[in-house]
Amino acid sequence: MAKRSSNNLDTAVLRESRSPDVKFMKSPEAAGDQGMELPDQASGYAHRTSYSVASSENTVSIPNLQFKQFEQEQSELEDDSESEAPFSLPVDSENKAKKIKFFSAAKPHMRAFHLSWFSFFACFMSSFAAAPLLPVIRDNIDLTKQDIGNAGTASVAGSVLSRLIMGALCDIVGPRYACAFLVMLTAPAVFSMASVSTAAGFLVSRFCIGFSLATFVTCQYWMSSMFSAEIVGTVNGCTAGWANLGGGAALFIMPLIYHLFQHPLACDSFVAWRLAMFVPGMVQVASGLMVLYLGQDLPDGNFRELKEKGKQVKDSWSKVIFYAITNSKTWVFALAYGYSFGIELTIDNIISQYFYDRFSLPLHTSGVVASVFGLMNIISRPFGGFLSDWSAQRLGMRGRLWTLWISQTIGGLFCFLLGRLDQLGPVIVVMVFFSIFAEAAAGATFGIIPFISRRSLGVISGTIGAGGTFGAILTQLIFFTSPAYSTETGISLMGIMIVCCTVPIMGIYFPQWGGMLWPPSKSRNATEEKYYLSEWSKEEQEKGMHLASLKFAENTRGERGRRITPSTTNACAVTYA
Repeated sequence: MAKRSSNNLDTAVLRESRSPDVKFMKSPEAAGDQGMELPDQASGYAHRTSYSVASSENTVSIPNLQFKQFEQEQSELEDDSESEAPFSLPVDSENKAKKIKFFSAAKPHMRAFHLSWFSFFACFMSSFAAAPLLPVIRDNIDLTKQDIGNAGTASVAGSVLSRLIMGALCDIVGPRYACAFLVMLTAPAVFSMASVSTAAGFLVSRFCIGFSLATFVTCQYWMSSMFSAEIVGTVNGCTAGWANLGGGAALFIMPLIYHLFQHPLACDSFVAWRLAMFVPGMVQVASGLMVLYLGQDLPDGNFRELKEKGKQVKDSWSKVIFYAITNSKTWVFALAYGYSFGIELTIDNIISQYFYDRFSLPLHTSGVVASVFGLMNIISRPFGGFLSDWSAQRLGMRGRLWTLWISQTIGGLFCFLLGRLDQLGPVIVVMVFFSIFAEAAAGATFGIIPFISRRSLGVISGTIGAGGTFGAILTQLIFFTSPAYSTETGISLMGIMIVCCTVPIMGIYFPQWGGMLWPPSKSRNATEEKYYLSEWSKEEQEKGMHLASLKFAENTRGERGRRITPSTTNACAVTYA
């Protein structure tokens, strides 16, 4: 395979950005229709070529471009591409897959897809493995209602900090190492649950296990790096939704495992629940090993290898974090996500015990009924992501925002109603509808997050994910730890908070795409390129660090919906200096 020298960077850039629209001209006067129209990526290199790029705003002079070298390297690239095996899925200019094949495990796209959701599923199952067994555990180690509430809060509190850290790790070392490291580091805490004998030990164990929920960040980052903008909502919804099944699976499976140890194996009830905790621990270890040895960070390879070859930008931690925390959209979505996914975490902690205490259901039956809420993730969260992509095809980003607001608001209304009912049948029906809309809202949220920033995607994903767990902590502390509120009253008040915390979404605005209540800006500077390049300084652009953002900007034009607007950055003509 031919290698490029550092002197050939300019021609390589132009070569990679060529399109059928490129036109060559032979005189300085031929600018315009007879000139060479460069794609957006090439305009980022205007200061490094041997021609002057004339646009409606300015003209830039560029030294040392030779067309013979350009054509020669174009031929070399074609020879190289023919020798390389194609991806199993159609890809865009960033090699991100444009389709999903659920029953495929082909590397890299679909293998990453299955590894990401399964690793998060295993961690979710571990985090909530104790919840359906609480009636037995509380009798064994003398837990009070406050002890149980504090432990439930602790189970998600650990992931607030870990999600923030995980976002930065994804941006720096890649999702594969970040995911495998966290899964393997928290697995011993799952096994330690079997040895607790005090309320403090129970709380500490659940707190440490909760750190593993930060695998959500690696899951969403990984999928946003592997799949194109036009299907990212559906993909993120599927992986997160199927992973969240771990909560429902724990409520359903753990009582079965407990009874297996108790009856066929004749174990004492206080021993059976401890032995049952080894099962989710072993599943978690297996998932971590698979991610480490079978996964791949990006379509083109792993972070470490690409950085060694100079194909992956070595970014600054401080700047990645700066652009994340100074973006107001980060905090609006963190608040909203706190009352979609955060509510799901809260329900997973309380709902089994709620059915057991209020309706006097047997332990196994209450676990099965409660598991319905989490198990709805198999369709509801993916449907939220799909609905986000579908609405974007018609209304662009404005459609995504409306989808999120409607889904989450309706979910809040069903949550309020859930706490007002006192008959088992209606409660189950309303719980199902509540789960559908709450989980669809979570899926729709991460149909939007990949578009907030290209440079700081990991940190922003981590911050918003941390917002989800913080919402769960706050809600559980206010409504389900203190005896001031009954469980049913707390559920109704939680519904009111969901509706209120969804309102700020109306203020989200992308200049190039608009917002819920306002159309896109008519300014010539309101383009995808301007938006994503604003995260890179002039010096960084001179080093070519912004190239990935330019490619991403090109692939996000579908967020305009059916509105057809030519990009002003495409209208550059190249003339002889």
